[in-house]
Amino acid sequence: MTNRIIECVPNFSEGRDRNVIGQITAAIEASGGVKLLDVDPGEATNRTVVTFVGDPEAVVEAAFAGVKRAAELIDMRRHKGAHPRMGATDVLPLIPIAGVTLEECAALARGLAERIAAELRIPTYCYEAAAFTLERKNLAVCRAGEYEALPEKLAHRESAPDFGTRPFDESVARTGATAVGARDFLIAVNFNLNTTSTRRANAIAFDVREKGRPVREGGSPVGKVVKDAAGNPLMQPGTLKATKAIGWFIEEYGIAQVSMNITDIAVTPLHVAFDEVCRKADARGVRVTGTEIVGLVPKRALIEAGKYFLRKQRRSAGISEEEIVRIAVKSMGLDDLKPFDPAEKVIEYLLEAEVQEKRLIDMTCKAFAGETASESPAPGGGSIAAYMGALGAALGTMVANLSSHKAGWDDRWEEFSDWAEQGQSVLSELLHLVDEDTAAFNRIMAVFAMPKSTDEEKAARSAALQEATLYATEVPLRTMKAASRVFPIVRAMASEGNPNSVSDAGVGALAARSAVLGACLNVKINAAGLKDRVKADALVAEANALAAEAERLEAEVLKIVEQKIG
Repeated sequence: MTNRIIECVPNFSEGRDRNVIGQITAAIEASGGVKLLDVDPGEATNRTVVTFVGDPEAVVEAAFAGVKRAAELIDMRRHKGAHPRMGATDVLPLIPIAGVTLEECAALARGLAERIAAELRIPTYCYEAAAFTLERKNLAVCRAGEYEALPEKLAHRESAPDFGTRPFDESVARTGATAVGARDFLIAVNFNLNTTSTRRANAIAFDVREKGRPVREGGSPVGKVVKDAAGNPLMQPGTLKATKAIGWFIEEYGIAQVSMNITDIAVTPLHVAFDEVCRKADARGVRVTGTEIVGLVPKRALIEAGKYFLRKQRRSAGISEEEIVRIAVKSMGLDDLKPFDPAEKVIEYLLEAEVQEKRLIDMTCKAFAGETASESPAPGGGSIAAYMGALGAALGTMVANLSSHKAGWDDRWEEFSDWAEQGQSVLSELLHLVDEDTAAFNRIMAVFAMPKSTDEEKAARSAALQEATLYATEVPLRTMKAASRVFPIVRAMASEGNPNSVSDAGVGALAARSAVLGACLNVKINAAGLKDRVKADALVAEANALAAEAERLEAEVLKIVEQKIG
């Protein structure tokens, strides 16, 4: 069953006093059941973006605890900062990560907003997916006029909060108002400029943001704003959909930035936004010197960016994930202002770091060999078969990358890049199966520890054993199928790849065939323990067919290799 995980990214109106920030984050963590992923304070903005994840109920409780502590520690009457704001906890979005829908997050957000207003007496607006009206889906509408406008907004029904409406009193003056919402994953990003001009930064922001800029008479920046029949300003849309942006000057860095929220990275990926801001900046005589990610970023945004820039360089994208991410970091200047550590900024890496389970594939070659040679029955032949297949895929990928980068073959780089990406995909799957095979064996061992005193316990134990045995049969069959995908790669590399590496393609074929045949043995020995003989026979028949095909394909590749070697 998929874990139910949501992310919460509250923005607190304090970015300078580390003691205050620490007390707020401590309150969040103390509520229990959540993992604090990132704390990103900004001096100039006087704002801290906090990111934490957990199951929905725990996240809601932690969010409430953070809002409560912020209300106790932050006095909005004394707050100054570059970023728009209206409360001690300015915005608080809930974001679905796994096993939770956006609609469920919206319901949770509305409940949280109501609780904040009732128990903490903080006026609360609901925005984005949690909004009660179409207009308030836009955060800017909820925050219009910022903190300074609250006395007037609270006095009128049309601008009053969704929860906690009351006159602007001493309590509200201290806490301000809060916006609670639900949204899909958003990337908050600042593009660094080689200028100190806020006006130039704003002009670039208006060029690209979806909303664009008001149409003015004569096309002059100081011309009268053109309005429609209803009296609303006519807007000239910007070039990037699903983006919001403004320009500002950051005293801390001594530069102007285009500050952008990308609200849908499927519509406007990070690298597309970067290139477009670069293009519009260049047209105005300004250069983008780098990029600052505020908060966290999903891995796919960096992977897509890295592959994009590799393609622009006419280089193979079939390289390791770590190298692709490194290319993304360097291409967009993510380390321009301060070091960018993917382990601390990529949400998936942070979540993976929480898993304490020791993985075979994280061992050194020597340690893996030593673990295999020990008295423990796992890892055994199944894991070794998967690893041999992974090595075969790695060799095919290596030849593809060498071929892509070979002098004089520049017009073929994309052909070999495609093969290298296929190789990386197979490699990744087989590496996963190294640990999966051992896990499948351990599941069987765990069943033997189940009680068997009563008939009910015996029946449950027997059923669990059959389920575990079936899984232990299916895993090596998956290894066989994955390893079989190595052959087209190494065959192509043997016949079309860098001739200096033809022997490597041959070794890749040998490794893939050994992986298939080795995994086949594991299918057969585990299938022998299945009571469902129809199912068992079908699995063995499929395995035998894959094994026979592997031997044929290996022979084809080796024939090509021998001919090339002469």
